[in-house]
This record gives sequence, C-alpha cells and structure tokens, in this order.
Amino acid sequence: MPAPLHMRALFRRLPTDLAIVTVFNVLIAVTLTYLVRTGSPLSVNLAYSLCIGTLALLFCDVPRLLLWGEGKPPRLPFFLILAIANPIAWYLGVGIATHILGIPRENFTLARARNPTGFLTFFALVSLFICWYFWNRGKLQLLAAEAATEKARTAAIEKQAMQAQLQMLQVQIEPHMLFNTLANLRGLIALDPPRAQHMLDQLIQYLRATLTSSRAEKTTLDQEFALMEAYLGLMSVRMGARLSHDLQLPDALRDLPVPPMLLQPLVENAIKHGLEPKMDDGHIGIRAEQQDGMLILTVADTGLGLDAPVSDTPGTHVGLANVRERLQALYGERATFTLTPNAPTGVIARLTLPTRP
Repeated sequence: MPAPLHMRALFRRLPTDLAIVTVFNVLIAVTLTYLVRTGSPLSVNLAYSLCIGTLALLFCDVPRLLLWGEGKPPRLPFFLILAIANPIAWYLGVGIATHILGIPRENFTLARARNPTGFLTFFALVSLFICWYFWNRGKLQLLAAEAATEKARTAAIEKQAMQAQLQMLQVQIEPHMLFNTLANLRGLIALDPPRAQHMLDQLIQYLRATLTSSRAEKTTLDQEFALMEAYLGLMSVRMGARLSHDLQLPDALRDLPVPPMLLQPLVENAIKHGLEPKMDDGHIGIRAEQQDGMLILTVADTGLGLDAPVSDTPGTHVGLANVRERLQALYGERATFTLTPNAPTGVIARLTLPTRP
C-alpha cells in the first residue's frame, strides 16, 4: 500500500503533469499534420495524440509517484516502467481513438504507412524528448526541495543562535539586579534589622515571581507590570517615603506579548542613578500606550537627570546595553530606545516596539 506521503504527491503532481502532457499532445498533433504530413486532418491526429499521450503519462507517472513520491526514482526500474508502459499506451490509445472517431483501426495504419520513416523517427524523438523533460523536471524539483531544506536548516540554526544570545543577555540582567539589591540589603541589616528582614521577604517574593518568566521567551505586559509592582514594592522598603510610584496599563494592552525583563533594567536604572542618590522625595511612573500600531513603554522619574555627577558606585551599564542588544536582536530597526530629560528634573526612558512580530 503506498505511503500517505506518496498519495499526496500523486494528487499534487498528477494534474500538473497532465496539463503539461496535453500541451505536448497538441504540439505533436500539429507537427504530424503540417510537418510530417501523415495525410490525416488535425482533429484526427489530435484525438490519437491525446489518447496515446495521456495513457502513456498515466502508466508512467502514477506508478512512479506511488512508488517513489516526488523523490528521484532508481534509474533501471524507472526505464523498465517506461519500456513497458509506452507500447501498452500506444496500443490502447490507438484503439480508444479509433473507437471515438468511428473509423477502422486499419486506417490509422495506412496513414502511418504513407511516411513510415518520418513517422517512426518523429515518434522516437518525441518519446525521448518527453522522457528527458520529465526526468530533468524531477531532478530540478529534487534540487529545489534540497535547497529549501538547507535554507530551513540554516534559518533554524540562526534562530537557535539568536535565542541563545537573547538567553545570555536575559540571564545577565538577573545577577545585575541581585547584586545591587543584596548590596543594599547588607547595608540595611546593620542599620535597621526589622526593615532588612521585611526587605528580604519582599526579595524572596519577587524572585519567586520572576523565576519562571525570566526564563521564558515571551511574557505578557500584564505580567511584566505585575513584576515591576513587586520590584517597586521591594525598593519602597529600602527608600521608605522618599519613593512614590504609579503604573498605568490600559486593560486592552494587558495580554499583549512582550519580551520578559525588558522594563526591569530601566526601572532599576532610574532608582539607582536618579532617585536613590537624590535627597528629596522622588517619583517614578511606568506607562504603556499604543500609537499607530506601536507599543510605547515609558519609565519617567524625577531623579537627578542625565547630567547628574557619577556616583561613587557607578553601574556596569549592563542593563541598558542589554536592552539595546535585545531590541536589535528581536526587532531590528523596528524598535527604538531613547533616554531624554524629564521636566523639571529626571529622565524619561522610552521603548517603542512593534505590536506584531
């Protein structure tokens, strides 16, 4: 019983092959009528050509597709099929055509006998040409299929490489955040142990919440905002009343997929370099909106601003660099990341992402 794949190849290829052979049959009838001059009218030659040619295709193409699908058939068995199928197609085709035309079978023989050499030469050349055409057509299709497979394999390798790069960048973010948080926790333990204990509890909750999503390829905007709410809650323990925040996420955007841990470096950067060194109260606002098919994520703080002097413990710039690299890898030129001054003080970090892949 033929494999299902070969059956699909039969139904996919046979109509196309029949159309091609029909064109050949018409050309053969025209050639027999006006070049070889068999003496028969075009309609008669066309009837014979269509019957013989169509049967020859069915006897050759159907076994080939059922046995080997669209792959390359073994040469010897394939030519054996041709050698058997063509004489049978010839005999049956002539019988069917003479029956349809209502003429004696002997008339076909007589017509052929008027120019036997030319007829036989023409028949041999046509048979060889058609065999050559379909053989090379199969080879070209096989080469095209191999090229498509190689292209798909290359694309898969490139995708794996990009995912590995993204995973590496994503993983780099977490130690960066942990290092800063634990450093602050260490200082708080000596100054205010109860607050340190509360901060440690908040940190555990935050890490538990982020552990799964930080390893995922995609998350939702709702989940990303929930993580930022947890993170800012953690920072509020450390900074007390000096830090206030608000998050604005429209309900229509909650299920929008986004890369995980994309906002966290921006929020952390705003606190570390803008709000925490500032002696006065500060505010950070996170907002999501959609404009012209683009998702705009804004992190605005009222900290020291872009012109603030470098602190005693400067950052490694890993967070912002990773954001830029991840955007480039995921979206190319379709995504942007900007840092601009906020009024009257502070910084506005803005991500513009396409909402469609």
